[in-house]
Amino acid sequence: MFMHLDVNTEIYPMHVGEKFTMALAHTLNMDGTPDTGYFAQGGRKSLADKYEYIMHGKLYKISDESSGKLLKAEIYVSFGGLLMLLRGESSHLAHFELDHRLFLLIRKLSNLVLVSLISTKLCNHFSSDSCNL
Repeated sequence: MFMHLDVNTEIYPMHVGEKFTMALAHTLNMDGTPDTGYFAQGGRKSLADKYEYIMHGKLYKISDESSGKLLKAEIYVSFGGLLMLLRGESSHLAHFELDHRLFLLIRKLSNLVLVSLISTKLCNHFSSDSCNL
């Protein structure tokens, strides 16, 4: 999968080599219920609580191309003028539809989090007696 993404680096600085996690969602509701289009400050938990940078946009173009047996697709999303291109196998992009509204959510991963994740994965391979985090 290939992604090209515009980010407003004046309000959310990102640098080459920086690690981050990203999600695309149709709704910010934790239970997956459709988004109403209105922001309610009722204190309900949402996916936005877990991320630092959130954009709301619209899928405006889908294109399919095939070369031999390999089927490729591209989707284009505009987040108020900041654009995203996703290119990959058609089967991975098949659930996207034209004019869908999408949320893009990003959170930077700190070195401490990366070390913790690596350590946790390593500890899963050893007994709990030999690994004290």
